[in-house]
Amino acid sequence: MTLKLIFYTGVLLLAFFGYRSYAIAGRSLQIGDDAPSFTLNDAQGQTHYLSDYAGKYLVLYFYPKDDTPGCTKEACHFRDDMAQLEKLGANVVGVSVDNSASHADFAKKYHLPFPLLIDANGTVAESYQSLTNLYIIKIAKRHTFLISPTGKIAKVYTSVNTSNHSQQIIEDLKLLQHKP
Repeated sequence: MTLKLIFYTGVLLLAFFGYRSYAIAGRSLQIGDDAPSFTLNDAQGQTHYLSDYAGKYLVLYFYPKDDTPGCTKEACHFRDDMAQLEKLGANVVGVSVDNSASHADFAKKYHLPFPLLIDANGTVAESYQSLTNLYIIKIAKRHTFLISPTGKIAKVYTSVNTSNHSQQIIEDLKLLQHKP
């Protein structure tokens, strides 16, 4: 009897959490959708809003963890390609669930010239369907959203190769702007 009760309890829990994950997932962001608005602080306590970037392209990239190999590679490529991105009228902003001290150390260590925003509770990552919620821990997924000057989603990147991601965005910006 006890084994049966444990089995059915397990099945009910799996069904509940499976449905919850399915219900939360909802419809993913598509090209042409309004970018979800955000209000987040950077490591220095400065507040950033989506509206701050109106009139320019915004490379909004979510990443799992400061100072890890893949995240460092991605951030350093954005840093190294910053002049090209700015020439194409784009700003870069990184977002993770790490705290301000972690962001400040990461940015200083690698001389990152763009803000890293603190999404400690994962609310913004979740609004961009870029959050892995393991109930005990939340981690941002490695997703990037190219947001148009009018605040629309111009491109969505959910399979990111950290080795060439910034170059991929540069090429896509050129295509979007019809520049050689």
